[in-house]
Amino acid sequence: MTKLPVRVAGWSARRPWWAIAGWVLFVALCLGAGIAAGTNTATSEDYRVGEAGRGEALAAQGGLEQRPMERVLITAKAGAERVGPEADAAAGEIADRMRRLPEVSSVGAPVRSADGRAVRVDITMKGEEQEGKKHVDPLLAQTPKVRAEHPSLRIAESGGPSISKDVQGQRGDDLAKTEMIALPITLITLFIVFRSAAMAAVPLVLALSAIAAAVGLSMLASHVFPDAGVGTNVILLIGLAVGVDYALFYLKREREERARSGGRLDSRALVELAAATSGHAVVVSGLAVAASSATLFLADDVIFSSIAIGAIVVTVVAVIGSLTALPALLVKLGARAERRAAAKAERAARRGEPVAAKPARSGAGRITSAVLRVTAARPVATLAVAVFAMLALAAPLANLKLTEIGRETYSRDLPAMDTWHRQNEAFPELKSMHQVVVRADAGRADEVAGALRELEVRAKTDPALAGIAELRTSPDHRITMLELRVPHFVSTDAAQDSLDRVRDDYVPATIGRLRGVDVAVTGDVARYADYPEHQKTKLPMIVTTLLLVTFVITVIAFGSVVLGLLGMLLNLLSAGAALGLLVLVFQGSWAEALLDFDSTGSIGSRVPLFLFVILFGLSMDYQVFVISRIREAVRRGVTTRQAVLDGIGNSAGVVTSAAFVMVTVFASFIGLHLIEMKQFGFSLAVAVLLDAFVIRIMILPAAMLLLGERSWWPAIALRRGRGRTPAAEVRPAQNVG
Repeated sequence: MTKLPVRVAGWSARRPWWAIAGWVLFVALCLGAGIAAGTNTATSEDYRVGEAGRGEALAAQGGLEQRPMERVLITAKAGAERVGPEADAAAGEIADRMRRLPEVSSVGAPVRSADGRAVRVDITMKGEEQEGKKHVDPLLAQTPKVRAEHPSLRIAESGGPSISKDVQGQRGDDLAKTEMIALPITLITLFIVFRSAAMAAVPLVLALSAIAAAVGLSMLASHVFPDAGVGTNVILLIGLAVGVDYALFYLKREREERARSGGRLDSRALVELAAATSGHAVVVSGLAVAASSATLFLADDVIFSSIAIGAIVVTVVAVIGSLTALPALLVKLGARAERRAAAKAERAARRGEPVAAKPARSGAGRITSAVLRVTAARPVATLAVAVFAMLALAAPLANLKLTEIGRETYSRDLPAMDTWHRQNEAFPELKSMHQVVVRADAGRADEVAGALRELEVRAKTDPALAGIAELRTSPDHRITMLELRVPHFVSTDAAQDSLDRVRDDYVPATIGRLRGVDVAVTGDVARYADYPEHQKTKLPMIVTTLLLVTFVITVIAFGSVVLGLLGMLLNLLSAGAALGLLVLVFQGSWAEALLDFDSTGSIGSRVPLFLFVILFGLSMDYQVFVISRIREAVRRGVTTRQAVLDGIGNSAGVVTSAAFVMVTVFASFIGLHLIEMKQFGFSLAVAVLLDAFVIRIMILPAAMLLLGERSWWPAIALRRGRGRTPAAEVRPAQNVG
């Protein structure tokens, strides 16, 4: 695998302008093809999981599936007054306007609240539930027109489509703000590392171009794996992190080789040397991230499939850019630096002044050196203390509570959400619902309806239900559905308990007595309950596969079963600690003001799986880079003990810089309004911090010092290769010494 990066880098170094032009063309073609093909958005069918999903499928067979719905709420401006005839007139005007729109399927009769303070009009749109936000604008345009004609009334619209539209807009604004934070900080960090504006700009430009290409490719991929609306977020989140990291590893190694050569090697030779070492690490790291992300397909969920596609595509594109465009840019920048150095030397010679070569900056910083000294002197104590600390951080994981993030967690600053909350206050029965869906032979429709009516009678005595029910039958009489209104939000215990009673008591006692029928309970509450359960069943299989992938890649990369097992354990340790901190912060209320969120008392059901998969992939960046440095020293004949100290010390600076970039990117997502995105950003930022500053600087070296030569078992090829280094196997393009 070492030869491939060298060959590609050598070609790019010999033809830099061709390589740069090729990269630009590749990015343009990817983006252009994606825009031309468009995005294939996931449909309602793609989101179905568990019994709730089976119930939705049954309802769809009879044309009884949920449709996108908007509601117009009419109240007095004071809010506490009963509304009179003017509200009825406004409701009539709303209904007339909406019926004339081609996007509208039907408009319900105006409904007055129990206290007489509000009137609502229900508008059902055409098409499937997930498509409503694309066609809601004409409906939203009618509401202010009626409001203008009735200035004494407060008239506002809300519903699934308008809320989705508002949330999507808010998420776009939030992401723009994160870019405004992450990009300047990343650029400043890179400038501090390289002391050069041009060199600092290179990783950022490559990362942003990789993101652009990946967005286009993901649009193409959506025609095979439908997009759930999260792909672009993942591409931005992962792309900026890995894109900058890969370029940083490569650039840092080229700068080290340049300083070490003292001008004896030209830019092409230096690029090939960097490709043989850091280039190899980039390829292995990229494969690890892609392979880890691919395990998300095992979740059998459209959202995780979108996440997997985004992560895989942007990682592969970032690797391609690091192997092609980056060496070409380094050759051009290096040639410019060489010309400047030659001109400086010539001016100094004319003045009779000596020119001192800049010494190679190597070794660890003061803090890292101090930690490594303690680790070298007391590896057992260091390992014990560090592992105990990580386990202590992971302890809150025992209280982990996974739930789907309900709509009620969205920001009330959104106009549609504010109206939605006021609708639910005026009409509590709108908060959620159960749907009992039955499929049977058409000739049994009356029998099925009778059993469902009996279920309705039983449910009316349930204090957690609203006592409002509706029975519908499909035109072919094969599908019958009973809808029960629930005056509680889906996330409440009352709503969840009522679902259990419907499924475990009411259905078996009524419709369950009929033979030869297919029944399922779906609806808002069932969706909320079934999705986390679906994830819980998939998590063990995915984590097991993830551990196996990590193990295999490490063994292939380094020929060591011991390092493969160690890598698995370290990844579990950092992921567990990050999840423990996530539970400590977000399941409680003590950090609400600090991080600007309202605790749901739970963690989003997608967060742990996302964290495990992405962290396992990203942690391979550091693991491959650090262990590659250690192995280089071992192959030169250095003892494993000294190689561990030298390798970790010499790589500490670049690992710290890379970690700082990643943490900046991930932490910027904590400022988003969506609580699930906050949890994503927080958990990844914490995980990278722990991985870079505890795992790689304390636990890994302590473990390898204790293992000694056994770290490389069996590694026969490594023992045979002692005395040679990957760099020594590279034939420089030109030796100018």
